Amino acid sequence: MRFRLYPTPAQEVLLSEQCAHARYVWNLGLEQRLMWARWKGPTPGYVEQSRQLTEVRAARPWLAQGSQTVQQQALRDLDQAWRNFFAGTHNRPTWRKRGAHEGLRIVGPQALRIRQDNGRWSAALVPKVGWIPFRRTRAVVDWKSYRINRDRAGRWHLAFAVLPEQIPGPGTGGIVGVDRGVTVAVALSTGEMTSPDKLRAKEAERLLRLQRHLARAQPSSNRRARVKTQVARLKARKADRRKDWVEKTSTYLAQRFDVIRVEDLNTAAMTRSARGTITKPGRNVQAKAGLNRGILANGWGLLLTRLEDKAPGRVEKVNPAYTSQTCNACRHIARESRKNQADFQCVACGHQDNADVNAARNIAERSTAAGLAVAARGDRVRLARSVKREPQLVAS
Repeated sequence: MRFRLYPTPAQEVLLSEQCAHARYVWNLGLEQRLMWARWKGPTPGYVEQSRQLTEVRAARPWLAQGSQTVQQQALRDLDQAWRNFFAGTHNRPTWRKRGAHEGLRIVGPQALRIRQDNGRWSAALVPKVGWIPFRRTRAVVDWKSYRINRDRAGRWHLAFAVLPEQIPGPGTGGIVGVDRGVTVAVALSTGEMTSPDKLRAKEAERLLRLQRHLARAQPSSNRRARVKTQVARLKARKADRRKDWVEKTSTYLAQRFDVIRVEDLNTAAMTRSARGTITKPGRNVQAKAGLNRGILANGWGLLLTRLEDKAPGRVEKVNPAYTSQTCNACRHIARESRKNQADFQCVACGHQDNADVNAARNIAERSTAAGLAVAARGDRVRLARSVKREPQLVAS
């Protein structure tokens, strides 16, 4: 649950210093962990690093001026990041960089120091900084920690760690299929189509002009820093519109349908760069980069995440094979039926529909085990693809 934070200029300086301290402690602890070697023995864990932090603070007065709570929490976060890595749920912890990782986390009793000033405003007591006001747009309950960070556009945010609020289904047994695309972000089996708002024409023109200015600016110059901030503000505006669309769309689906079926897509692998290496360069790199931008701009992964948060147990991932090539009327599978991005006309029965809506209806009619069945003798069977005759079951 995130809110906009409004620190004073003096508080911004203090917050930036606290973020720098947390980043320094994180990188120092990460360096120790990366020095592991089989012949050197185990590297220090959180308890030993916390003890060493006391010695470092005594040796470096500039670090001792910061909050010990913030710095110890950075070590706790690092320890948890390594635990997640060894559990196989996250990638390996990486270095934190100035300008990209500007944040700190407060836990325990100090995280509960929140006051309500009036109907719209509240304030958080941040260690070594003071009371910082934030705009309270909704009620916050049952939090135990919060994180403060600054984005690339220079905006400060306060995020409380609370369990996502679940939305009960209507109880009508309604099932909807959701087809995610690039041109149309979401097409529903009901025939509805929606996409997030992009930058307006003048905003996109200004962004292109600023990016050209940025390419000509001298490295490490004040002009380059100023242009980077202006570019980040425009991109942040686009990201805010995408997140707003994701929240509204996921809430709408969770409130209206009891079962939400989406394609089981690995968006992380789909958006991986095709650049390759110097010795083995990739192919169609520009086209693949444009596809990656389209997928990320439409928030495929974020939409699925928010659906699972708001409607747990009601989101089903189905096999995406041939959903865009199958006729929803006669079940005929043919690549030629999809004339282009928007038009679908079955080559067998002549059924016409929007291509994305036709795919969404196929998704809605599939179960989580679609495409797989069990024969009488226990063998797995699959749908055979044919452009001249109806699909048939073939043993595999």
